[in-house]
Amino acid sequence: MDSVNHLVHSARLVDDGIETADAWLLVRDGRVAARGTGDGWRDRVAEAHEVTDAVAEAGPRAVLTPGFVDIHGHGGGGAAYDDGAEAIRAARALHRAHGTTRAVISLVTASLDDLARRVSTIADLAETDAAVLGSHLEGPFLDPGHHGAHDPGLLVAPAPGAVDRLLEAGRGTVRQVTIAPELPGALAAIEQITASGAAAAVGHTDADADVTRRAFDAGATILTHAFNAMPGLHHRAPGPVGAATGDPRVTVEVIADGVHLHPDILRIVFAAAPGRVALVTDAMAAAGSADGEYLLGALRVRVENTVARLADGTIAGSTLTQDAALRTAIAAGVALPEAVRALTSTPACAIGRPDLGSLRPGAPADAVLLDDALQVRRVWTGRV
Repeated sequence: MDSVNHLVHSARLVDDGIETADAWLLVRDGRVAARGTGDGWRDRVAEAHEVTDAVAEAGPRAVLTPGFVDIHGHGGGGAAYDDGAEAIRAARALHRAHGTTRAVISLVTASLDDLARRVSTIADLAETDAAVLGSHLEGPFLDPGHHGAHDPGLLVAPAPGAVDRLLEAGRGTVRQVTIAPELPGALAAIEQITASGAAAAVGHTDADADVTRRAFDAGATILTHAFNAMPGLHHRAPGPVGAATGDPRVTVEVIADGVHLHPDILRIVFAAAPGRVALVTDAMAAAGSADGEYLLGALRVRVENTVARLADGTIAGSTLTQDAALRTAIAAGVALPEAVRALTSTPACAIGRPDLGSLRPGAPADAVLLDDALQVRRVWTGRV
């Protein structure tokens, strides 16, 4: 919907956890100006430069949703976010075509010098591209025993100076920092991170439920890719997932690619944390690209049949796009309004952007038009 006044009609509008039949949406100057149902759109045609009949564009039962917000991804289209501004733009183009109108740029563990430089680059990009919401430091403050696809030789404790250096490099654009709360100084670091305005996330951790709860009490509000790179959910040891699903302050990230989580687990998480699940991609450069050899940070990754793994078999990110995550969630039994919320308002709120992820009047007109099979047909980005 970009810079023009636009009218979309005859769509199933799925927004804010509600599905509305035969809906229309009017956009003026990149923001939602009005919405309604039925034939009321006909009275607003003169206000639009472009009119889209959702049924003609995407078939019967066409679906209109807010633009997707990915708060955890590392690249796509053959490009890695760690490789600079041009690589970020290339990867973002791939994900935008799949409905992700805004994204946090996640960085793999690297040296403090490299991370500071990359966070600064993202800060520069965020100044000119509103679709770039800032950065996510998934490392280096991780448990070596749960390093996943992060180079364990580059992991460090969250000393105040190291945390401050990375936050300062972001100039207010660091949105999320993943941290293992059992590390020395981690709880103080969580307070330091949240005081800066960023969200602290528990992840890549050996913490039990009690330590995880202390992290949430210290201010952490996100669980990074639930179940992956952390102790599992046991009936006598609920671990980080048990602590997170039981805490209304916490958003639970899940990777719905059919590889990281069994569909039954995906359904259980949505049931255990209603309105608090964020469907993230954790996508690496291979998303939307061919199988083969890739680098994820400093580690070599082999992608076969769209599944990315290290040489030892460890899952290394994903090749997921958010529209595919939507389809996986629906196939697992999640209701469409809840699955869409997990792609839109929930992740937006988790990183402090409640203005995004909704098509309420006055909101930026980020929107995705999908057909009944939930394949993306059109994507629009509004104004901040």
